[in-house]
Amino acid sequence: MATATASRPASPHDDNEPSYIDYETFLSPDFSATSFANSLVLATNNPQDSPLDLSTPLSRVLFDAQEIDSHIDLLTTRSAVPLFEHTDTQTKASKRIIDELDTQINSLNASYKQLEKEVIDRHAEAEEVRQVALRLLDTLTLGQSVGRCLQLGKTLEIQTAELGSSGFDEDHSALIRCSYTILSLHEILDSKSQGEEGHGLQKVDAIRSLQDAVITPIERSVRETSERYVREFNVPGNMTFTQGEQARARLVSALTALYLLSPTTGMKPEKWTPRLLVQALDTYIRSSLQTSITTLTRSLGQLSSLDKALSEVTTKCQTIVALELILDGVKPPEHPLLTISPHTHMPNFLQPLLSQLETGSLASYFWRTMAGSLSTRVQDIITRGGVVARTLKTNKNNVGDAIRQAVGRASQLPGAFVGPKTKAKSDANWDREIAVMVGSVVNNLGR
Repeated sequence: MATATASRPASPHDDNEPSYIDYETFLSPDFSATSFANSLVLATNNPQDSPLDLSTPLSRVLFDAQEIDSHIDLLTTRSAVPLFEHTDTQTKASKRIIDELDTQINSLNASYKQLEKEVIDRHAEAEEVRQVALRLLDTLTLGQSVGRCLQLGKTLEIQTAELGSSGFDEDHSALIRCSYTILSLHEILDSKSQGEEGHGLQKVDAIRSLQDAVITPIERSVRETSERYVREFNVPGNMTFTQGEQARARLVSALTALYLLSPTTGMKPEKWTPRLLVQALDTYIRSSLQTSITTLTRSLGQLSSLDKALSEVTTKCQTIVALELILDGVKPPEHPLLTISPHTHMPNFLQPLLSQLETGSLASYFWRTMAGSLSTRVQDIITRGGVVARTLKTNKNNVGDAIRQAVGRASQLPGAFVGPKTKAKSDANWDREIAVMVGSVVNNLGR
C-alpha cells in the first residue's frame, strides 16, 4: 500500500505522533483519485489475475479514512479549550467593533439625512427650477426668432407692394430693399445649429408657412423682375439725359438685387462671384449679339435693308457701350452674408462680367463675336451663288464703307450718357474692331 510504505510520514498537525497517511500525496496539486486507485489495485494484485481482488485495496482505503477520522477527533478533543477561548476572544472583539461601528454609522446616517434635507432635496428642487428656466429661455428665444421672422415677412410684403406695376415710374429701388430683407430672413433661417438664432424654427408651422407663402415666391418674383429689367434695358438714339438717368437707376437697382440674391452657401468669400448678376448680363449680351447677327446677315442678302439693319445694330452696340459705362461705375455694396468685403476682389459690377466673357471690353467683344459669325455666313452666301452673291460682290466697297461707319458710330456712347467724365471714353480708338468687322464681310467676297 502506497500510504503505508513510510513508517513515519510527515503530519501537518503534529510531528511527534506517528501517521500512516501520506499527506504530501493527497495535498499535491496534480493529485488524481483515479490514478491513485489504479496504483493501489495494481500494488495489491497481479494484473494477469482474473478476477481481481478489490477487498484488500478497499480495506486499506477504509483504514486510511479511519486513521484520518481518529486524527481529527484527537486534534479537536485536545484543542477544544483553546479553540473556544480563541473564538470567544474573537467574538468579543467583533462585538466591540460592531458597537463602535454602530455609533459611527448612526452618526453618519444622521448627517446624511441632514445633508439630504438641506442640500440634496434643495438641489433637486433647484435642478427642476433650472430645467424649467432653460426651457422657458429656449421658448422665449424661439418666440423672439419667430416674431422677428414674421415681422421681416410682413416688411417684405410691404416692400413688394411698393415695387408697383411695370414702368419707369415704379419704385425700382424696392428691389434692393426686398433683397436686403430676404437676406435678413436667410441669415436667421440658415442658422440652424444649437444655440444659433434659427435653431428649431423649421419645426414651427408659422415659419414653414412663411417660407412657402411669402419668402420663396417673393424672392423668385424679385429675381425675375430684376432679370426682366436687365433684358429691357435699351438706349434709343432719341433718349434724353433725364430718360438716360432713369434707365441707369432702374438697371442699377436690378443689378444690385441680383448681386445680393446670388447664392453664397458653401462658397469661400474670396472666390465668390455674383452668379445671378453675371448670368443675367451674359444672357443680355448674347441675346443682343444673336439679334444683331441675324438682322445683319438677313440684310446682306437684301442690300436695300442694309442701312436699317446697321442702324439697329448700332443701337444695340451703343446700348452695350452704355451698359459697360454703368457697370464700371457701380461699386458692389456690402453683402450681409459675406465675411469679407467684396471690394477686395471685385472693384465694380463690370469686372466679373469681363472675366466671364474673357474680354477687356464689352464693345470689343460684341464686334469680334459678331465678326466671327458673319464670316461664316458670308461664306455660305457666296458658296450658294446666284443673284444675292453677285449683288453682294458688286457692292463690296459700299458694304464695307457702311459697316466701317456703323462700327465707328456704334462704339461711341449714346448722347444721353455723354458728360465731362465720359468724354475720354468716347474718344477711344476702335480701328481694330472696324477692321475685323469690315474684313469679316469684304474679305470673304473675293474679287
